[in-house]
Amino acid sequence: MLIYFDFDECVVYYNKQELGLKIFIYLKGRAKMIIKRAGKNELQEILDLQYLAYQSEAKLFNNSNIPPLRQTLAEVESEYEKGIVLKALDENNTIIGSVRAYYENGTVYIGKLMVHPQKQGQGIGTQLLVAMENEYPNQRYELFTSTKSKKNIELYEKSGYKIFSEKQITDELTFVYLEKLNF
Repeated sequence: MLIYFDFDECVVYYNKQELGLKIFIYLKGRAKMIIKRAGKNELQEILDLQYLAYQSEAKLFNNSNIPPLRQTLAEVESEYEKGIVLKALDENNTIIGSVRAYYENGTVYIGKLMVHPQKQGQGIGTQLLVAMENEYPNQRYELFTSTKSKKNIELYEKSGYKIFSEKQITDELTFVYLEKLNF
């Protein structure tokens, strides 16, 4: 089954296959990208991307000891077993983005949305978010980020997420929690 969508910035083709949802995205004027479920054997590559992508967050806090930079492969494997990990591949089959989510008590918790620093600002993060929502249709979605992560908050709000809570973690760190109801 092939479903065609045409957005302002991209053309999206959804194709359900035996190995899971595969999404072909052709960013207008840019290279082809494929989003699909990651395999367990790709988690180290995704973790390496995470270490690279979260450097910008570490700079916001002048702290290279933030949790995404300390996460282990065993922890990522545990997240993989609990939910879904998606990957975005470029035309060379290189992982350039990823996102994770799991469902619990009526809510889909989305986390670790990341895009390679050289590929940011091209709509990849937005399309990963849409793809994850399509994995769990018609749900309540929740995610969080730091109040200092203005670009992340802007991306989430443009995607229909609304701030519903803030939680101060330390004097320098406050998390903002966002939700989207898609019933």
